[in-house]
Amino acid sequence: MLLWLLLLILTPGREQSGVAPKAVLLLDPPWSTAFKGERVALICRGISHSPAQGDTYWYRNEKLLKIKYNKIQITESGNYQCKTRGSSLSDAVHVGFSPDWLILQASHPVFEGDNVILRCQGKDDKNTHQKVYYKDGKQLPNSYNLDNITVNSVSRDNSKYHCTATCKRFYMINFKETSKHLNIQVQELFLHPVLRASSSTPIEGSPMTLTCETQLSPQRPNIQLQFSFFRDSQTLGSGWSRSPKLQIPAMWTEDSGSYWCEVETVTHSIKKRSLRSQIRVQRVPVSNVNLEIRPTGGQLIEGENMVLICSVAQGSGTVTFSWHKEGRVRSLGRKSQRSLLAELHVLTVKESDAGKYYCAADNVHGPILSTWIRVTVRTLLSPSVPVSHPILTFRAPRAHAVVGDLLELHCESLRGSPPILYRFYHEDVTLGNSSAPSGGGASFNLSLTAEHSGNYSCDADNGLGAQHSHGVSLRVTVPVSRPVLTLRAPGAQAVVGDLLELHCESLRGSFPILYWFYHEDDTLGNSSAHSGGGASFNLSLTTEHSGNYSCEADNGLGAQHSKVVTLNVTGTSRSRTGLTTVGVTGLVLSILGLAAAAALLHYARARTKLEGLSATGTSSHSPSECQEASSSRFSRIDPQEPTHSKPLAPMELEPMYSNVNPGDSNLIYSQIWSIQHTKENSANCPTMHQEHEELTVLYSELKKTHPDDSAGEASSRHRAHENDEENYENVPRVLLASDHW
Repeated sequence: MLLWLLLLILTPGREQSGVAPKAVLLLDPPWSTAFKGERVALICRGISHSPAQGDTYWYRNEKLLKIKYNKIQITESGNYQCKTRGSSLSDAVHVGFSPDWLILQASHPVFEGDNVILRCQGKDDKNTHQKVYYKDGKQLPNSYNLDNITVNSVSRDNSKYHCTATCKRFYMINFKETSKHLNIQVQELFLHPVLRASSSTPIEGSPMTLTCETQLSPQRPNIQLQFSFFRDSQTLGSGWSRSPKLQIPAMWTEDSGSYWCEVETVTHSIKKRSLRSQIRVQRVPVSNVNLEIRPTGGQLIEGENMVLICSVAQGSGTVTFSWHKEGRVRSLGRKSQRSLLAELHVLTVKESDAGKYYCAADNVHGPILSTWIRVTVRTLLSPSVPVSHPILTFRAPRAHAVVGDLLELHCESLRGSPPILYRFYHEDVTLGNSSAPSGGGASFNLSLTAEHSGNYSCDADNGLGAQHSHGVSLRVTVPVSRPVLTLRAPGAQAVVGDLLELHCESLRGSFPILYWFYHEDDTLGNSSAHSGGGASFNLSLTTEHSGNYSCEADNGLGAQHSKVVTLNVTGTSRSRTGLTTVGVTGLVLSILGLAAAAALLHYARARTKLEGLSATGTSSHSPSECQEASSSRFSRIDPQEPTHSKPLAPMELEPMYSNVNPGDSNLIYSQIWSIQHTKENSANCPTMHQEHEELTVLYSELKKTHPDDSAGEASSRHRAHENDEENYENVPRVLLASDHW
């Protein structure tokens, strides 16, 4: 007994194999390679990553190293493992101690799809320079002279990494060193899936369950997986699903084939496929074929309808039924269907229909016959009464007819001698007929499709004149198809501030249709469509709007969900631009106010001189004319801006630029004139002389750096403003008197 216990301890992985979860081995510092003489701490964690309770068993190269606490220090290279009470043996972790001058280190632990950090480390790292990283002998891009690099989304391949560097040794002499090659220890995020079937040889018509089995690493329990099942090259079910099981209601011989499954993370970073499994569906031969006749007993009155029912006790798959009458070479009818029974209707029987009948059933293994049944038909004489106008009614399983429903059209004349033959019509096209041998009404069944909408009618005829019913309208409601979500933005790339239109449309389905819009798992809103074209939902984009979008369509017959569409919003918000523009507005208003005051002062002086000249008879222009000209200049200021001068006559503004973006309401444009007069004509109105010049400046939004902006944001905002304003700032223009209006 003691020997058995000793073997249990010394043999790794024997106890509770396949039952207890694996222990987890961690490194401190978290590098799988170290220099000779350094120490690395190994930490063993048990269930739920909690510190190990009780003794911890440590192994190096599959040999028991020691029984100690959950943390040990090591200085020798090897493959290390551990296990604790309640957990099984951990995965092996290789730790190497190198005597070289240069080593390449990889972070630990690393799982499939993770980003791994590689660090090129020199023994004397302060004198180690010009580090370069390589993968499979090729230099990695953007890896020159970096202390460490990040390799994105690693996989479990055989790639080899190494690095080179220049090290100063022996009296500051430079030597180029190359590290040993390193295989990154990438752990499986989840196991390769295994496909399990409830039966590898299911009986035809029986259900089957497929299960895609895998297991996540205990260190990554929150990773979400999705599953998909396939037969040969055909996807089964609705495609990707969070459930690892697929229920198939009934298996048929044509469902035989090669089955397999796939598992992937919801981020699509890691995907794994199971091995293929062959499934063969077994067919059950038919047995115990029986013929039944209605009316029961096989005794009919001439003009009645007869129903021949052929059934089997056992049998799977498609069964072919046929009906036969003694003395006839050809069969009365034949039907092939996945059912254990079938019916043949004989309308308005005559005396010649009397005789012996039987049926046969076959599902590939050969026909099996029923016993014979005798049918008698007798004639019943009665006074003849013409039929009255028939009444057509619909009988459906619900208030509104839906595609797939079984609709019964019932036609009945309340008066008329039997037998009565009823005919059924859809838009004047004959659907079929049915007889009422004993009077009363008759029915006709339809399995509804969308094309069955329209007007229906029926007529009744007992040989004394046909009568037609009134038309009855039917509208067949169609469930919605899977909608398609389309994102519509002003440009090819969505940026902050864009108005994004989410358009959702189902190409099939009766109206009205209610559309729901989702961002990730959050509901954005809904919109109803009463006619074709789908529905839309608008968003003014911010950076938080990046992510996955989907929509849902529902017309009361079952909701359908669209595929997920991913949106990436780039750029920064322009809200700060608005704040800057408001500040600039005050500055521009101040400048405009000073310009207006200067112009009024100049006008007052000119008027004084004009009055003096007028007294001597030298003035040729009245003050009112100059005032009008002066007013015309000042009227070029934005009429919405406040001004301290007397209100002036409004004038039509001159267009300055044809390519200004009118969509940005945060921009302000102002125009300022500088008027210069020559000395000899300063007393005259400046608008009357062509040699006078005006210097104009047009200001748009002035850029300002916000103190809380990072350098990247400021640079981004500067480029965005340059694009919006197209460099219109401070554009001087000289106006001659001929330019005035």
